[in-house]
Amino acid sequence: MKDSPVIFEKDGRVARIILNRPEVLNAIDDRLPKLLQDAVEKANADESVRVIVLSGAGKAFCAGYDLKSYAEDSGNNPGFQSMPWDPVKDYAFMKRNTGYFMSLWRSLLPVICKIQGYAIAGGTDIAFCADLLMISEDAKLGYPPARVWGCPPGGMWVYRLGAERAKRLLLTGDLIDGKKAAEWGLGECVPESMLDQEVEKLAQRMASIPRNQLVMQKMMVNQALENMGLASTQTLAALFDGIARHTPEGVNFKNRAEEIGWKEAVKERDQGSFDWTEKRPFK
Repeated sequence: MKDSPVIFEKDGRVARIILNRPEVLNAIDDRLPKLLQDAVEKANADESVRVIVLSGAGKAFCAGYDLKSYAEDSGNNPGFQSMPWDPVKDYAFMKRNTGYFMSLWRSLLPVICKIQGYAIAGGTDIAFCADLLMISEDAKLGYPPARVWGCPPGGMWVYRLGAERAKRLLLTGDLIDGKKAAEWGLGECVPESMLDQEVEKLAQRMASIPRNQLVMQKMMVNQALENMGLASTQTLAALFDGIARHTPEGVNFKNRAEEIGWKEAVKERDQGSFDWTEKRPFK
């Protein structure tokens, strides 16, 4: 359905899953995570499919969670509770969404993620569950909520980038472009004008391999990372994400977003111009 947050299409041996909220840069709402998992399972159930291409409609792959709903709108929502808050309830919410995104990781079929525009915050929680990233040169990637109001619940940063580079981005909330991402070993980078062409070339190359061969190679590599403690990392990260949204600074960010709008609050967060502890602009 063209009005669904997630579209599934099949093209020969290639399944295409498209995040479909282009008017908000494919921001994540309450529906998208489960629909994404449903599409991944549909692709895997089709014995003729050999590779999945994951993309975002419009100008971006995914700009994270929809902060209009989760931060700006007043009152409680699945990502924010009034005090005293229940950390187990929050953990269940984030663990569930992480599980939906990890359907890409668990998929027997390899997943290519096409990134244009932005893959930030929750968008990286999705993208980093894919097997291969193809990124346009001018795309922006990062986790700005690491500055306040978030910890990446998927916990994939260290596994994709290594400890020091993961720390470099998570301790600043900075963004990197596609060129820097590729330089750091995160995906392949191509000019945006060639992105569709290069993704298609890679997908067709992989689709020429027997399905069972693809499944075995992916499972073998994934097992190595799982043996490094991926599951326990995600448990801790999902707990920390909920805590980050309910610290005094996290509550102040939510209140600020309600007061001036989420875009302005995010601007203050990313520019480092607001003291979230003292609830005032830095002098």
